[in-house]
Amino acid sequence: MGNLVKYFNRALEWVCISIFVFIVIVGTYQIVTRYVFNAPSTKSEELLTYSFTWLALLSASLVFGKRDHMAMTFLYDKLNDNSRRIVSIINEVFVLVFALIVLIYGGISITGLTSTQVTASLGIPMSYVYSVVPISGFITAFYSIVNIMEIVKGGKV
Repeated sequence: MGNLVKYFNRALEWVCISIFVFIVIVGTYQIVTRYVFNAPSTKSEELLTYSFTWLALLSASLVFGKRDHMAMTFLYDKLNDNSRRIVSIINEVFVLVFALIVLIYGGISITGLTSTQVTASLGIPMSYVYSVVPISGFITAFYSIVNIMEIVKGGKV
């Protein structure tokens, strides 16, 4: 399971890096067309907005999966190892429930509702834009299950 998670992390890192590079290129193009040629591109503005949304949700899933997210641990640090393990499992279960209900179920619902709408400039279906919500939900749920298994086995708390 460790190798699978490691490869999955690496693949998701490359996806996030690729989206970020894409954002930098499109952002530079937008700046040049707006200030050098005095002809701003509305398509690049929309593309940047949707790309940033994808980057934010996928990166959040990645950071959660690596357990590198920010946390206030002043009470958690005062607990003994067994209590930390219990609190960590409860935390992971809450995240799993959130991923299943809000991100996956809600994401699939909103993706279906927006399948007939198209974006203003690009003309692509909005369901493509919103599809990142259930995708990040599945990724977060996967990581949450892996984290619970690791905590139960006695791994990193």
